[in-house]
Amino acid sequence: MERGDLLSANGGIFKPQGKAINDNAADDVKILVVGNPANTNALIAQAAAPDVPAERFTAMTRLDHNRALTQLAKKTGSTVADIKRLTIWGNHSATQYPDIFHASVAGKNAAEVVNDEKWLAEDFIPTVAKRGAAIIEARGASSAASAANAAIDHVYTWVNGTADGDWTSMGIPSDGSYGVPEGLISSFPVTTKDGRYEIVQGLEINEFSRARIDASVKELEEEREAVRALGLI
Repeated sequence: MERGDLLSANGGIFKPQGKAINDNAADDVKILVVGNPANTNALIAQAAAPDVPAERFTAMTRLDHNRALTQLAKKTGSTVADIKRLTIWGNHSATQYPDIFHASVAGKNAAEVVNDEKWLAEDFIPTVAKRGAAIIEARGASSAASAANAAIDHVYTWVNGTADGDWTSMGIPSDGSYGVPEGLISSFPVTTKDGRYEIVQGLEINEFSRARIDASVKELEEEREAVRALGLI
């Protein structure tokens, strides 16, 4: 099924789910949307729940984050635990941008450790972004177990906090940071504490990264316009 078809079909699911949350959920509800296209499905649900603070709605990019950690660890001969401050930007789709320029591997800048822009552009980024499709093609089924584990990771980190000196990736309503239009649900680097998240500020975005972030944001804007035209937001 094409992404546009999913937007239409899932609108019939996530709009009533959002209304049900609005009418019945606890005051401290936290929502994680996993079903694809997750970012825009979260936007649909959020729009149907005007009484719930917008920041309670999140979309899962933790699966992408976990995949990126694994690929970077393999490339650098390290462990996932050695890697800090990796980021997934944008949409949970093939346009997402896994960013290692602010990440570290055993305390050293990850991009400098890798020192291979061709690998970044032609191997790392496509492998992370298209991993879900590759698994479906290989197995004839989705990576449900990995997604379930990532959902646990997402909620655990949201509730219990990120480690000192580290951050995670979450699809959240933009406040305009890094040129992402306000209100779009986009993946950002975030720190979490006491059940709240904050976008990591002050990161320098180089040209390599800017072009890829902008491409994913453009797709998110197109998806928002598509569901708006369908009357879903």
